[in-house]
Amino acid sequence: MTDQTVNSAAGGNGPEPEQYDPSKDPKRKAKSGDPGWKYGYWHDMNRRDRIRCTFCGTDVHAGIARFKRHLAGASTKGKKNSIKCKKVPEAVSKEMLDFMKAYAKKHNMPGESDKEDTTTGDEEEDATATQTSSRTTAKRKAESVQTELPTQKASRTIAGMIRKTPEEVIELRHSKNPSQAALNAGCFKRTTEDKDRVDDHWATFFYANAIPFNVTRSRAFEIALESTGQYGPGYIPPTIHALRLPLLVKAKKKTHALREQHELAWQEYGCTLMSDGWTDGRTRHLVNFLVNSLAGTFFIDSVDISALVASKELLADLMEKRINDIGRGYVVQICMDNGANYKAAGRLLTERIPTLWWTPCAAHCLNLMLESICKIKQFSECITNGKRVSTFIYRHGKVLDEMRVKTGNRDLVRAGATRFATNFLNLQSLHKHRQALKELFVGDVWHSNKKFSTSPVGQKVQEDVLSISFWNSVETCMKVSLPLLRVLRIVDGDEKPAMPEVMAAMDYAKERIKAAIDDKPTLVKKVIKIVEDKWESQMGVKLYGAALFLNPNRIYGLKAKPEKARYCQRLRHMFNEVLLHKEPDDDKASVISRLADDYERGEGECFSSKLAINDRTKKSPRKLLQL
Repeated sequence: MTDQTVNSAAGGNGPEPEQYDPSKDPKRKAKSGDPGWKYGYWHDMNRRDRIRCTFCGTDVHAGIARFKRHLAGASTKGKKNSIKCKKVPEAVSKEMLDFMKAYAKKHNMPGESDKEDTTTGDEEEDATATQTSSRTTAKRKAESVQTELPTQKASRTIAGMIRKTPEEVIELRHSKNPSQAALNAGCFKRTTEDKDRVDDHWATFFYANAIPFNVTRSRAFEIALESTGQYGPGYIPPTIHALRLPLLVKAKKKTHALREQHELAWQEYGCTLMSDGWTDGRTRHLVNFLVNSLAGTFFIDSVDISALVASKELLADLMEKRINDIGRGYVVQICMDNGANYKAAGRLLTERIPTLWWTPCAAHCLNLMLESICKIKQFSECITNGKRVSTFIYRHGKVLDEMRVKTGNRDLVRAGATRFATNFLNLQSLHKHRQALKELFVGDVWHSNKKFSTSPVGQKVQEDVLSISFWNSVETCMKVSLPLLRVLRIVDGDEKPAMPEVMAAMDYAKERIKAAIDDKPTLVKKVIKIVEDKWESQMGVKLYGAALFLNPNRIYGLKAKPEKARYCQRLRHMFNEVLLHKEPDDDKASVISRLADDYERGEGECFSSKLAINDRTKKSPRKLLQL
């Protein structure tokens, strides 16, 4: 369509064709004071989203805002940029650029001149649209608000800049000294009714989707809630497609980035490669590989060896491949199951890599201790009687119901078949509810049911529960098992590595056992012999002694006791053995040994200062390594 034809259709009787200049026709420009309209016009009146440049003849799409960027040659991150006009005079280009900067300054948008352009363009396009559209003013205002919302959200408020991230908020919430409430906590009044309503919605979500309740203990769950709260009202959750593809790809990238952070700790402080074999619900034999360091525990991968024989060669090859992937110089030790094939694989690996230490699983070692203690006659009879009591109660509905009434709807801990620690936990549970159990077996419900109370098993259970000797033997079992169970919690925990503490914890556990049953010297001798034999045969690793030697919170306390002098000498000998094992350079080893002498005696500039002495009991070995 020619300019003349367009003019005839739009303007009726216009000027002569040879005298007509569409760039000067006011009907082809918006009724706006924007300086951009001095150099552009609508070439096609039916396509008012395109503005033709009077200098180069280019049709610029998306309105006057982008047309001004075409003249000024300005670019904007996150917006559709236009190509700069090649024929525009420098004065015109400077005029457009100055106008955009002045508008940005006037509306308190420093450095965001393009935001002004977008707003101006939207307003002008809305104004011109009134000539050709039947849309109502309300609709146009609604659309204008929608186009401005992203620009408003892009600007960060002061609260947003100083507010802690969701991860930091949750970390502080779980710390020993949580900080004050979030910045916006006082901006909104939250009533008890508001909290109850939100709790009801979350409870309905868990019930309707059969989600396990222990999900509420997940840090990821708490972080997701905090992040949603910081986002504010109107959050739309991700779709199924987003969870399946883009968010999953993003999570994978984050995992790779997280591994890079862990790798830095592996390279600086060294790490432990851990292996754990297990059988899943599909009876597949899987072997998991994890790496532990000061940065935490990181899962590497899992291998299905169901079709293979778990020989020492296979396990050693699998571990060696992961060691090579991490770096031979960074893996200090390997930790694996105490099975015969795993032990053989550990010995084979230490032959292949001389600087490597093999350490069996401390949790499995403690479980073997408890297994042997369970076989002592005094303990085996008590455990058998305790199991009989629990089994009898849970096999008879009326007795079980009455027991829950007596205990306030609480259950007993029932012994499991795989871990011997549950035998002692079952006795602890019985001892905790001993008064309720006594009331149960002398109450009306028990005596009114002759089927239970007169049966041989029922009479035996009643006799045990009402027997003073039974509860005395339960208390003896608790005194022996409790120190070992505390060590088991340390080595089986996920929060921090156990090596700096496990050897000291075992020494403390033996002292507690001796003090608890010192009136039974024969029993003390049996228990301590089991503990020491299992520990020396399974966990007598010099690396643990070296770790205890380098723990100032422990070693200086031991050196202060004259009776521990030989024990401290043994720890120093373990440290020397580890030093020779890890450092082949004799000169460097000598320098480290001299520093260890100063450390042991508390001498030298680094260890004799008042600050160093005060920090002996305040700083953990983990923090000392990070200094």
